[in-house]
Amino acid sequence: MNKLLASLFVAALLSGAPAAYAVQPDEIMADPAKEARARDLSRELRCMVCQNQSIDDSDAPLARDLRLLVRERIAGGDSDRQVIDFLVARYGEFVLLKPRFSPHTLLLWLLPPLALAGGGLALWYYGRRRPAPGSAADPSLRDLTEEEEERLERLLAADAADRKA
Repeated sequence: MNKLLASLFVAALLSGAPAAYAVQPDEIMADPAKEARARDLSRELRCMVCQNQSIDDSDAPLARDLRLLVRERIAGGDSDRQVIDFLVARYGEFVLLKPRFSPHTLLLWLLPPLALAGGGLALWYYGRRRPAPGSAADPSLRDLTEEEEERLERLLAADAADRKA
């Protein structure tokens, strides 16, 4: 019980801990509003080395270069949309952690719900096809023949004799 309480206490402490970002002090912009914009954009961009990590969280040199590029574009007066469009033009849609909904990403967005619906439909169909337990679907499977009943009684008697011995 004490170990459980201790582990719950540690989990509670860790859940309240701030996330560790890979942004270096020399990357931080002097203007807090622009830095906040850069951080928001960095959370939306994929590290091309780490793949499923944002450039804000990644320590990879390429992620640092991308963070600096984002800050450079923001300092140059680009809007958030212009920064994203520039990076997509340069690196492709893969640089976005959440790809845009467009005709060439349609399958990416629609496949998971379609697979889930198909699986649910298959389970429903399988459940409807299968006879309920104890139903009178096939009486030959439910009732034993006389020969099977005799054999079962012999086996049970032999098992009872073995247990007594």
